[in-house]
Amino acid sequence: MLTGARIRALAIAALGTGVFTLLGLPLPFLLGPLAACLVAALAGVRMQDTGRLGVSMRSILGVAVGASLTPDLLERLPAMALSVALVPLFVAMIGSVGYLFFRRYCRYDPATAYYCAMPGGFQDMVLFGQEAGGNIRTLSLVHATRVAIIVSVAPFLITGLWDTPLTNAPGDPATEIGLDQLALMVFAALAGWGIAARVGLFGAAILGPLIMSGLLSMTGILTTRPPAEAVIAAQFFIGLGIGAQYVGVTLAELRRDVLAGAQFMVVLALLTLIFAEGVALAGLAPSLEAFLAFAPGGQAEMVVLTLVAGADLAFVITHHLARIVLVILGAPLVAHLMRQHRKGDD
Repeated sequence: MLTGARIRALAIAALGTGVFTLLGLPLPFLLGPLAACLVAALAGVRMQDTGRLGVSMRSILGVAVGASLTPDLLERLPAMALSVALVPLFVAMIGSVGYLFFRRYCRYDPATAYYCAMPGGFQDMVLFGQEAGGNIRTLSLVHATRVAIIVSVAPFLITGLWDTPLTNAPGDPATEIGLDQLALMVFAALAGWGIAARVGLFGAAILGPLIMSGLLSMTGILTTRPPAEAVIAAQFFIGLGIGAQYVGVTLAELRRDVLAGAQFMVVLALLTLIFAEGVALAGLAPSLEAFLAFAPGGQAEMVVLTLVAGADLAFVITHHLARIVLVILGAPLVAHLMRQHRKGDD
């Protein structure tokens, strides 16, 4: 439902897109809405993200990833095995350093510290953290800051360090894609999301369509990615959604939680560059793909960056899926142990 707060958010996001376009800044449909909504939120403007409409946009990116899963990927998996095998070590290092940082330096309770440190999906970490007894507001702000900084800084790193213009078309125009292919993509998005949500799959809006479109692509039925217009729309709503997370933030939360999230990003950046450089030096992947594969951003955001950079989407997403699955599988166990610990203290 388009409430006044949501219409206001859409207008602010559109203004941000226009400003970024006029200034020639990278990714105007992603960073423009993000920056404008972030500034407006911190200025106290009352607005709200677009709810289910915004979430549904992630299904477009799920289909984009699934459509890149071709039979050729199966032949490439052994070559990716060594770099994917580094993902558990990467997650363990982030989790260990992050937990100590949030527990000892920020003085968060154990549940909040653990789930703030884990580089999993935004919504999933907040949900599991809440079930474990963590502070939901703190978790939301820390993870929103992680994603916002990665999405904001990564484009400038890509253009600066790799001299890669972020102007690659994220897909063919809709007019150049057959109606049968468009229909298949709509089916994959809706059916995949619906089935994934029914079985309780984490990240259902993106992973369900990814799996469904991947099956269609692997069998040769789906042969193209979503049109450029759809991916651009997804960028717009994702940027808006990230910026709107800061609505209602107080000065105390800025000093404590947002600053903590920004400081932790320095640690994440160092670990990401170390692992990415190691993978590149070992000849396991080009340095740009290695960076995108280990940058701990959200799935949707990293799909967008990979598409516009013209990087190997299958390689990048294989590593992100490994990271997310690893974190998610461990999250319920940790939440259970923390609940038991709290009961024992009562």
